[in-house]
Amino acid sequence: MQNNQLLKAYLSDADNYSIELFGDGLIHKTYVVNRDGSPEYILQEVNANVFKKPYDIASNLNCLSSFLQQKGIEIFFPLPLQTINGNDYVYLDDKYFRLTPFEKGAHAINSCSTPEQAYQASFQFGNFTAAFDGFDTTALKETIPQFHDLEFRWQQYTDSLANGNPERIRMARKEIDMINSKFDIVSRSKQFNTSSSFIKRVTHHDTKISNVLFNQQGKGLCVIDLDTVMPGFFISDVGDMCRTYLSPGNEEETDLSKVYVRTDFYKAIVSGYLEKMADRMTEDEKTSINYSGEFIIYMQALRFLTDFLNNDAYYGIRYEMNNYDRTINQLHLLELYQQQTK
Repeated sequence: MQNNQLLKAYLSDADNYSIELFGDGLIHKTYVVNRDGSPEYILQEVNANVFKKPYDIASNLNCLSSFLQQKGIEIFFPLPLQTINGNDYVYLDDKYFRLTPFEKGAHAINSCSTPEQAYQASFQFGNFTAAFDGFDTTALKETIPQFHDLEFRWQQYTDSLANGNPERIRMARKEIDMINSKFDIVSRSKQFNTSSSFIKRVTHHDTKISNVLFNQQGKGLCVIDLDTVMPGFFISDVGDMCRTYLSPGNEEETDLSKVYVRTDFYKAIVSGYLEKMADRMTEDEKTSINYSGEFIIYMQALRFLTDFLNNDAYYGIRYEMNNYDRTINQLHLLELYQQQTK
């Protein structure tokens, strides 16, 4: 990492800072920028293979920040810095880099271990969407087109059945039958695009617990990692919290006894989100809260299975059957979720 070339684009005293690799994110490479051993900034290399138009991210963030300023809405919004020359990124060696101030006294956690953490995180995501009430979502660009479009994911899946690895298709017949038997989840998703009872709002789309900052007392401060903020439906955010908070075993767990639904965590998610959003949601949306978990868990099972049938072309894998095991994991979670939230 060439400190000077990058940091001098932002900081006049760049020589006083050092850069170290930070965290183990799967999408972006992240670095902490220290001064005298103390963290001052977060530097990220934006993954242009996933976010093919990085300037769309910057456009969205600037647009949202302007809305908050114009409306006088006080919410912590971690906006990346501009360079000394007024650019949103540093482009170096065919890569995009950005710099964000480090929020001192705050920390992130990697897994949700208490209902209170689930509540605090859900409240923050509800608060985030509520802050942009009245914002014209057509002004936002889709940073990952069709990211949570279940009909599109279904089409990718059916294409994999027609063109995928025949041996893997035979191997996964049980999982294919389970996916097909739950097509009603796809059918129901169509209502969100056709009925005025379901409103497109400013939606985060990646509500894992590590995308919330907490203070030292365990209270949620704000949401971070805003690259996937796009127009969307509430089921994306509530559903992703259900998928990632409810089970102590994550999608990589192969011991299915560790993959189950903690109902007190579910109640905390719903309570936290509705505290800020209930007055803004239609009755049809409120009665679809349970569906949000089905929607995202099913979609993720569908995506893992599709990738397995396509010889693991999209997701990184740790071993040959990783995507197959992930599919089994998510289908197991979906079965339990449907049983316990009906």
